[in-house]
Amino acid sequence: MGTKENNITLLEQGLELPLMEEFYTIQGEGFHSGKPAYFIRVGGCDVGCHWCDVKESWDAALHPAAAVDAVVENACKFPSKAVVVTGGEPSIYNLEYITKQFKKRGFQTFIETSGAYLLTGTWDWVCLSPKKTSPPLQTNFAKANELKVIVHNKNDFEWAEYNAQHVSSECKLFLQPEWSKVKEMMPFIVEYVMANPKWNVSLQSHKYMNIP
Repeated sequence: MGTKENNITLLEQGLELPLMEEFYTIQGEGFHSGKPAYFIRVGGCDVGCHWCDVKESWDAALHPAAAVDAVVENACKFPSKAVVVTGGEPSIYNLEYITKQFKKRGFQTFIETSGAYLLTGTWDWVCLSPKKTSPPLQTNFAKANELKVIVHNKNDFEWAEYNAQHVSSECKLFLQPEWSKVKEMMPFIVEYVMANPKWNVSLQSHKYMNIP
């Protein structure tokens, strides 16, 4: 079997993932903001958000496949036992193996996903960030521990409420301003959350702290 065929098989099995970057940092957004975690950013996304701040992650071919076992070992070098898998859109890939290996090592597993693909793997926390261009699969709503809706304009409040109707009653609800619109949209978000207290405000606090 040729190298290309071997790589495809390893990706399908979840033994490799197209790795854009991996790093130890502070979670900057949502419910777990402020907590240390090891971040794994995989390449590949066809959701196509025009305001995406990591568009370099879209083309999976730009990011060499990395052995999951090596990534797990890298994460184990740091004191926090929390790992966040993000993208790109990580749910494109088979995530059963990577979560199994992390659970063996005593890690809590977190994922950030649009929910546009079937979610695989064992997760302690699922952050669902739905996008209008590729809405979440219905089966993924029930798995969401956190619903984080990016607010780029006033119409996004309606989008947020639509998605909130589909998640469980225990799901934490967050509205987060799109970074380039933060000054413009924050007053509207604050007003909306004060009038609708089921929602919370999420900020990209890592950008204020000037960390990855």
